[in-house]
Amino acid sequence: MSAKLNGAEWLVRSLKASGIEHFFFVDAVLRRSLLEMERLGVQPVLAHTEKAAVYMADAYARIAGVPGVVAAQSVGTANLAAGLQDAYLGRSPVLALTGHKVQAQQHRNAYQELNHAPLFAPVTKHSALCDTAEDLARQFRQIWAAAVSVPARPVHLDLNGLMGEFVETSETAVPPAALGHWRLPLHRPLADSESIARAAKSLLSSSKVCIVAGDGAALSGCGAEVLALAELLQAPIATSLGARGIIPTTHPLAVGVVGNYSAPPANQVVCDAELVFFIGCDTGDQVTHTWRVPAIGTRVVQLDADASEFERSYATEATMLGDPKGTLAALLSALGTPTRDTAYLHAAQATMAAWHASMAPRLASDAVAIDPARLCAEITAALPADGILVADTGYSGIWTGTLIDFNGAGQTYLRAAGSLGWAFPASLGAKCAAGARKVVCWTGDGGFYYHLPELETARRLGIAVTVVVNNNSGFGQGWPNYLKQAGNRPKAAEQVLRFGPTNFADVARSFGLKGIRVEHPSQIAGALREAMASNETVVVDVATEIEARAPEPFTPGV
Repeated sequence: MSAKLNGAEWLVRSLKASGIEHFFFVDAVLRRSLLEMERLGVQPVLAHTEKAAVYMADAYARIAGVPGVVAAQSVGTANLAAGLQDAYLGRSPVLALTGHKVQAQQHRNAYQELNHAPLFAPVTKHSALCDTAEDLARQFRQIWAAAVSVPARPVHLDLNGLMGEFVETSETAVPPAALGHWRLPLHRPLADSESIARAAKSLLSSSKVCIVAGDGAALSGCGAEVLALAELLQAPIATSLGARGIIPTTHPLAVGVVGNYSAPPANQVVCDAELVFFIGCDTGDQVTHTWRVPAIGTRVVQLDADASEFERSYATEATMLGDPKGTLAALLSALGTPTRDTAYLHAAQATMAAWHASMAPRLASDAVAIDPARLCAEITAALPADGILVADTGYSGIWTGTLIDFNGAGQTYLRAAGSLGWAFPASLGAKCAAGARKVVCWTGDGGFYYHLPELETARRLGIAVTVVVNNNSGFGQGWPNYLKQAGNRPKAAEQVLRFGPTNFADVARSFGLKGIRVEHPSQIAGALREAMASNETVVVDVATEIEARAPEPFTPGV
């Protein structure tokens, strides 16, 4: 019979054996476990807010392929749950641990205690109470498996005790779990042969096929198969924002991100398609430009590992339920070596070439204040072959998703699923999982303000990321339209969308870190080189032009 372990020992030994090297938290929670981590070599990462801790765990999970673990005590539970929204929408496997006051104190106005279950219901795929170490030993395997199964999403255990102390101090004879081989995605089923045959028939029936690869395709790692299929069908490839970089973005078949955060060519190309093949891609408003690209009624074939994604927005003439990588390999065999009409692809490539030519002057602009397009070009040139770029939502997502190129073979692009301020703490979590790989964060000043205290976390723990701040002293995405709406009252617009100016290089130095202020385009390349060569977090504060417009999506009929 195995020797008994208390819950704290069991938890930490299981995390260590499962490949978890960092544990993100806000005090006070699981204090016995935290002491055990120091002994066994799991690094506690104390953050300054529960949201920041969740964002760190989120990006850690996306890079490591195993759940990112985050914890908070009872009073911080509502903050932690709010932070899980981005991980849920981004399909990231975060394992959240919270404390709750004992049953005898429930429903009696216990200090700062809320009912936790409703808080976690919208942002987790599985949430449960855990009273003892025996419960933990049983539930740990269940929640880990749930987290890394498609669709990957956060899971939650609510531990008995304000700080989870009753789970920590009770005992179990169950051996620690070693689940590091249960990686994302845990299962890779192959679609059945009949559905593959139907899809092949549909794809071969059209000479104007466009592929839209989404986050599920990126998770599956099927870039090579997507390229092979596109070459066989002579089909252009668009992607969701989250799948940016699944193939080389400069490849002749690539047309960029489609949807609301698109440069004009991608939407136009998808609109011109007769049949759209969605691969591991949801069909929500973001990727379809609010269900206008493609138009409702366009012929659709869909491949996904999650059956609930079928028929959400478009009627499909063929669906394949399976892991994209394996199923695409089978589909390629079923398609054979057909002769294809190339007119549609060549038209798409001409559209792309014209757009690239129109953007070239901005990518080389020497304007002061700096055009963010020039900043994008400099990051493309500076990002190492295995570098990771972490981008915030809103304008940060549009700039990076349309104008920063990726090699499709080593570089990784992580983007917020909608939570402004996500990128900076997420970049710290990504670096915790990235080893020697360089991590670059793109955020705006509006986003960076959210979690400035995590500069102290970066300094204290020696986490080295390059934080690029697109600093235009305001919320640039909404600025011109709101200014126009304000008419002859510009001050009214300014009090809503303008702030600063703030020199974030000075802010970084006040935290004991290096800060570099960039006010001319000629300074960008050197600043990026210096920052990426550093063994500490460096803030590169780039003074940009708020009037500079990011690429705007093509909208049918407009």
